[in-house]
Amino acid sequence: MTIATPAQYAEMLDRARQQGFAYPAINVTSTQTLNAALQGFADAESDGIIQVSVGGSAYFSGQRVNDRVTGSLAMAAFAHEVARKYPNITVALHTDHCAKQYLDSWVRPLLDIEAEEVRRGHEPMFQSHMWDGSTVPLAENLDIAEELLDKSQAAHTILEIEIGAVGGEEDGHSAEINEKLYSSVSDGIAVARKLGLGEHGRYIAAFTFGNVHGAYKPGVVKLRPDLLKDIQHGVWDALQNGELAKSNGMNVIPDKPFELVFHGGSGSTPEEIAEAVSYGVVKMNIDTDTQYAFTRAVANHMFKHYDSVLKIDGEVGDKKEYDPRSWGREAEDSMAKRVVEACEQLGSAGKAMH
Repeated sequence: MTIATPAQYAEMLDRARQQGFAYPAINVTSTQTLNAALQGFADAESDGIIQVSVGGSAYFSGQRVNDRVTGSLAMAAFAHEVARKYPNITVALHTDHCAKQYLDSWVRPLLDIEAEEVRRGHEPMFQSHMWDGSTVPLAENLDIAEELLDKSQAAHTILEIEIGAVGGEEDGHSAEINEKLYSSVSDGIAVARKLGLGEHGRYIAAFTFGNVHGAYKPGVVKLRPDLLKDIQHGVWDALQNGELAKSNGMNVIPDKPFELVFHGGSGSTPEEIAEAVSYGVVKMNIDTDTQYAFTRAVANHMFKHYDSVLKIDGEVGDKKEYDPRSWGREAEDSMAKRVVEACEQLGSAGKAMH
């Protein structure tokens, strides 16, 4: 197996949900970081998710092109080709955090392209796309989610939604660290009432429980994973009490009606991660920590070989030290190790579907 088919991605999520583990979703910005993610998953013997953000997708296309759709398709094409050399793992591709202002220039065109490919009998390039409605009112968020869920069905992809706001900064979007970072049971019921629980199309949900993008000193971020338990139980109770309509064919696990996503997890404690996973998290986004692991290795190389990577005092330096492949290999190895660590923390290590 290599890049997951829609059926294989569904199986991945089913396995995580049933067996109580989660997949690391690694943000990439280049072929180097993509290779590092694949290397890490292979080393951990773990399936996983590779994703690209709004800024990362544009960067993939090159600074002069700066086009999100072009960059996304280029990233996916590269991933499909290289991943064939990793037959013992299955990897899904995902677009991450598409806010309202980027829908028409990014996710909607990608879904249209993929729906056309499906009509021609082909598989979609990506397996899932995220709609980030955290900056709009909940009613509008869910109206757009409903429309995108229909498009996702046609494209044979899974939709990811965000309910609530994630604090901090990512790709130029900032949110304050305050009470808005905590979702509620009523939010969960509103989602289930509008989108169903799988009968109208499969989606995964990122409810917020104090999540913050970026790296912060201890004490700044106050996670409350127990909110996920409250939301899951509250929606399950509403389903049992008749507040939510039951539909035939629904595959709802008792007390865990939602498949959940953990955003802003960099710097979280192992205990917080384990608790969140126990409440139904099947996907955890990892970006800041892997960025640092990659760049830290580059910095180490440059400091260690300072006189070789620079032509100082009329000298010529040492080509083998400033060759991008020399520091690139070190950076990829460092990032891959952080991916392995994530797989071990989330319980996906050693559980590749093969």
